Amino acid sequence: MSSLLTESDLTDEARVVWLEDPGHLDYVRQALDKTPRRRNKPRYARDGRMIGYTELADSATADPDSGLYRRRVFFLLPHDRDTEPEGVYRQGAPGEAVDPRTVEAKRVGEKTPRSQLGTMATITSLSS
Repeated sequence: MSSLLTESDLTDEARVVWLEDPGHLDYVRQALDKTPRRRNKPRYARDGRMIGYTELADSATADPDSGLYRRRVFFLLPHDRDTEPEGVYRQGAPGEAVDPRTVEAKRVGEKTPRSQLGTMATITSLSS
């Protein structure tokens, strides 16, 4: 599924569950996954680690063909900035990356100077 989301993709969300404190992360990747349940931690089949996920409202309906629900998952891959600060995302960020401080249920996360350029860019802009 596409990880470039719109708020119309998120209308059934009830809450965001963080498995790690996102406060120390410059960005998280977000994607929609199909899962068999509205709640509880979904299965995770990517490299890297799941940082959080959303739970859906009781009124959320499953896809009539597959019987699965579309839920947002937040994750990081092994080559992301938190693990490799001098790696490929030392500057810039993947297309699906958003600042976790801007993530809320029913609201797509936003790209910010911190998510796109890193913590040092934010510190530099604040001190200017």
